[in-house]
Amino acid sequence: MREKAIDARHISKKFGKALALDDVSFTIDEGEIFGFLGPSGSGKTTTINILTGQMPSDNGHAVIIGKSSQDLSSDQLEKIGLVSDTSGFYEKMTLYNNLLFYSKFYGIKKSRVDDLLKKVGLYDSRNKVAEKLSTGMKQRMLLVRALINRPKVLFLDEPTSGLDPATSRTIHELILELKAAGTTIFLTTHDMNEATLLCDNLALLNKGRLVEEGKPADLIQKYNVDKQVTIHYLDGHQKVVAFDDLESALADNLGDVVSIHSCEPTLEDIFITLTGGKLNV
Repeated sequence: MREKAIDARHISKKFGKALALDDVSFTIDEGEIFGFLGPSGSGKTTTINILTGQMPSDNGHAVIIGKSSQDLSSDQLEKIGLVSDTSGFYEKMTLYNNLLFYSKFYGIKKSRVDDLLKKVGLYDSRNKVAEKLSTGMKQRMLLVRALINRPKVLFLDEPTSGLDPATSRTIHELILELKAAGTTIFLTTHDMNEATLLCDNLALLNKGRLVEEGKPADLIQKYNVDKQVTIHYLDGHQKVVAFDDLESALADNLGDVVSIHSCEPTLEDIFITLTGGKLNV
């Protein structure tokens, strides 16, 4: 049985009269990619701030790497990596010097920085001034910075938001490599395709409350109540039929069928079913 990397229990947080988190509980195994899904303003970043000790909760408690999130030592903080849209960097320094500063701070060899830059396709751009980098390059630079010290737990807050598909794919590949190496990854996103592709388990968050939790495939099957399939024919038309009626639908014109696909709900569909609102807002 794997150890728990994160254990959050009954976390609540208010900002003035606004309830940002309402009795949120979940656990994350070591080496797992855990997706924390919800629209903007649902409480995702607040949760990260509490888990990483940057903000106290009003109620409940969280344990990360075996220690209370509100009592993390400098040694324990070195085992945590964080990439978010509020992560700062030195704009007037080169990309390379930004990263070498952190490598020297952690006592990490320069070769580690070089290897990571090559992995994310930034090595040839290492001497560019940071403020001149594109959004995607800045995102990859910050990801490299979070990985320099080989964190045991990595928080990625919307890591591919606003990026082009090719850059997103590069980051996805790196995330999966990190998982294979044993890194625990807490991923916030409102990209349902990203969550389905990457996450072992996920939680759906709406207005500060968890509305559903589980493995992506299990949730899709749980809410696949209609049990329908789409039949695609040679002449280009298609027909949706109930799974129980599939045999009779194919009886007369099986030779004209190109493909048959199940009509499973997406995570977006499930979220709308549960809340009436959309995730990607």
